Amino acid sequence: MDMGRERLTLGLLLRLGILFTAVCVCIHLYLERGWQGASAPLALRRPTKSNQKWGEQSKMKQVSAEEAEQLGKSIKRRISYVHKLKKDSLVRKTEGDREGPSPRCCPPLQPHRKTPRWHIDLEPWASESQSLEDEAKRFLSYITTPQVSCASLRGKKADQEGSTGAWAVCLDPNYNLIRRIESRHCRVYSFGLGMDDRSLESSLARSGCEVHCFDPSLKQPHLQQAEMWLHRLSVDWRDPSPAVVAQRQYASTKKLATILNDFGHREVDVLKADMESAEWKILENLILEGVLDSVGQLLLELHLHWAGFEVGGDEPSVVRYWYSLLKELERSGFHLFHVHSDPAKPHVFLQKNVLNASSAYTLSWVNTQWRPLGKPDGTQK
Repeated sequence: MDMGRERLTLGLLLRLGILFTAVCVCIHLYLERGWQGASAPLALRRPTKSNQKWGEQSKMKQVSAEEAEQLGKSIKRRISYVHKLKKDSLVRKTEGDREGPSPRCCPPLQPHRKTPRWHIDLEPWASESQSLEDEAKRFLSYITTPQVSCASLRGKKADQEGSTGAWAVCLDPNYNLIRRIESRHCRVYSFGLGMDDRSLESSLARSGCEVHCFDPSLKQPHLQQAEMWLHRLSVDWRDPSPAVVAQRQYASTKKLATILNDFGHREVDVLKADMESAEWKILENLILEGVLDSVGQLLLELHLHWAGFEVGGDEPSVVRYWYSLLKELERSGFHLFHVHSDPAKPHVFLQKNVLNASSAYTLSWVNTQWRPLGKPDGTQK
């Protein structure tokens, strides 16, 4: 009986001992996790080792929640200061690069052009009556009054070759063409339909200019004749539809910006165009896309017997539109230096006889703001 009680007592004590030990282990683990969570901000100052005993950890200096918050703010200030130093260093380096003497390694492939616009700015009406006569009087006075005086190639060479003198380029030393001709860095674009008179182009080619004549009636895509290049192509105010190009294997008309890009040219010293009443929409496209920044001189034949391709509105509105285009040209830096009217042409203005005006005028403008970017091959001087 005593032996049974003794065994029962020992078994009960053993179980109580095991239970007590388990409780102590649980309390130890709970306290250890709570201490590690409270001392986490101290990790940057004095990290603890995983193999340290609980007695050693309990001797470490405890910090309050307020001290931990202050320590966190201090660390954030240090990080922000480092970021500020890096940012200031980058700004100083960028400004140093801008002010440094080292130039860019390579020139841009194309000149910088203005952002394309959607429409031109119409000038105010010539009078409150908005009559055709008032609009025509203002327009005709504008196109027959040269704005700058200029010695031209017409008076030196073209007349000797039998030219009528309708086309002329400005050789005034105040502008760039004469220097470009002398250095043989001159480029000429000539657009026309079956043009017979190319005396001006021939004179410029013999003077050392690179001359490209564009005529969609040619039989071959490209042909070199004498000192000039001939291309089966013409300028338009829009690019052709891709479906039309795929069907015909080639495009006979393109915008000037597209032609310049296809030929790898960045600028044209002289642009001559006789587009048979398409000149108004072409001129509008050149203005809206900022392509005229790449042109030194513009020689253009205007046809006034009708409104022109895709130009609508009543007669006073048409003349106002014409005048507004030419004023946009002037704001782009172009000034009129030569005017020619063929007396053999009929005196018809929008199918009427208005102020005895001719049906066609050949006008020449020089871009007084034009500064050539480089040589005709695209390289810098």
